[in-house]
Amino acid sequence: MAAAALARSGQRLARAAGLVGGRAAAAGWSRPEPGGDVQYCAELVRKRDYEGFLCSLLLPAESRTSAFALRAFNVELAQIKDSITQKTTGLMRMQFWRDAVEGIYCDNPPHQPIATELWRAVKRHNLTKMWFMKIIDEREKNLDDRPYRNIQELEKYAENTQSALLYLTLEMLGVRNVNADHAASHIGKAQGIVTCLRATPYHCTRQKVFLPMDICMLHGVSQEDFIRGKQEKNVRDVIYDIASQAHIHLEHVALDDYLYNVRKVDFNIFHPSLQRKSTLLPLHLYIRSWKKKY
Repeated sequence: MAAAALARSGQRLARAAGLVGGRAAAAGWSRPEPGGDVQYCAELVRKRDYEGFLCSLLLPAESRTSAFALRAFNVELAQIKDSITQKTTGLMRMQFWRDAVEGIYCDNPPHQPIATELWRAVKRHNLTKMWFMKIIDEREKNLDDRPYRNIQELEKYAENTQSALLYLTLEMLGVRNVNADHAASHIGKAQGIVTCLRATPYHCTRQKVFLPMDICMLHGVSQEDFIRGKQEKNVRDVIYDIASQAHIHLEHVALDDYLYNVRKVDFNIFHPSLQRKSTLLPLHLYIRSWKKKY
């Protein structure tokens, strides 16, 4: 009986993710009317942060629209760097969001779908303004096309972006305590490191490498080695060291799937299996939620 219920629930989540016959609602999530602000945020997250979209579907119904707004805000800022050819344009867009957050906290958000939904989330959950500003400030610093000098610099970036997003998510869920924040800090740092690894093949196609320079130099690996897609042992040793740092922060959450898979291919970051999206991810996430194991 429990297995059947689990299967039905997993199938509903898969349908919501667009994997089984369309994008209908899952676990009580009502699909907004086309063109609505909530729909805009949800679709942006689904397209650009698929795993975040699935995780948001597993949140309590009263928190999902706010979760989509937070995730959409993060996606919007994250994609600025890849969508500009001049840093000045990126700075202007970052300033728009800095002004937007100021307006949100003055009950005067700009007429933009994400900003409107963020304003509603802030009013609903009393979210801390500082975390939004930290995300903007750190994303702005990251507009420079240069690699991280060391793993600590990458971790600082992850703390001020991924961890800050998790702090806001905890506030949205009504969780405000030191232990939860400590866990969120580690999870965010691990997520930031994993994101950097996963994005490396894509960045290499654009002749860019952002991996920590100190670890690359330690193993005698140049940026050109990554751009050319070399798979020698010293290149894989770089990935091993960076992945190991993520593993230090956490061992048993969804992020660990990528670390496990990269170990399976002997830290060959260019292996085709690492570029494919897992069609079973919705079911895996639901099972973990059902078991209360993350």
